[in-house]
Formats: sequence, C-alpha cells, structure tokens
Amino acid sequence: MRSIARGLGLGSAAMALTALTALVWPGAAGAAPAGAQSLYAPSALVLSVTAGPDADTGTVLRAVTLVCAPGPGGTHPNPVAACRELRAAGAQLDPLAAPVADAVCTREWDPMTVTADGVWEGRRLNYTYTFANPCGLRNTAGALFGF
Repeated sequence: MRSIARGLGLGSAAMALTALTALVWPGAAGAAPAGAQSLYAPSALVLSVTAGPDADTGTVLRAVTLVCAPGPGGTHPNPVAACRELRAAGAQLDPLAAPVADAVCTREWDPMTVTADGVWEGRRLNYTYTFANPCGLRNTAGALFGF
C-alpha cells in the first residue's frame, strides 16, 4: 500500500513540475493558445466552372480552391472577397451566383455550370448553379465565381 501511495505522490509531483515548466519556460505558454481561440470550424471549397448543363457530364473548364478558415487562402484569385461574401450570405449561394439585374445578355442556350463542393463552417456543402450562357456567368454580382 505504501508503494502505491509513493508512486501516486511522484506522479503528481511530475505533473506539477511539467505544468510549472510550461508556465515559466520562455515561449512555452504561447506555443499553443488555450481555450476556444485555437478551435475553428473548417471552411474549404473546390469551385469549378463546367461547360454544359450538368457538372457530372460536362467539361470542366477551370477549378480553384477556396479556404476561409482559419484564414483566407487557396488558389482563388480573390480569397478575401470571396470568403467575405460567403460569410455575409450564410452559405446561401444562390444570391452570389445570380447575374446582376442590369446585365444585358443574349438568349442563346450555351449552358455553363458552377459548383461549390466541400465544407463550410464544419458542414458539408454541395452547390450547383447553371447559367444559360457564359454572359450570365461573367455578370454575377460577387467575387465567388469570378475566376
């Protein structure tokens, strides 16, 4: 019984010494932020533009990555603006994909499909929008699909 108590005492002393070292040692306390400040919900998407009415059977013309958490990044040409738009829209992408009201486009049928696939604030996101022609895509209101 005495050896068990001695072992517990040594273990407690070792843990206390480790905690004290982490508080006193230069740089050790700032190495890993404490609390919820270091946690974030992942937000990373693959955005693509496909020629055709269906992203599964069409020809992918271009694709980029967009990372919004922990900070803006990826291969998107303007990740800061695109992440800002997504946050403001609450991941409701229809308003971001819709052409501006005063866009002047022909009525030809040459469909272009945009997709956003990935994770937004920790939740799965799979979005598809088909424009009647490339003019509609060029005249979207935001930066999200401007690549």
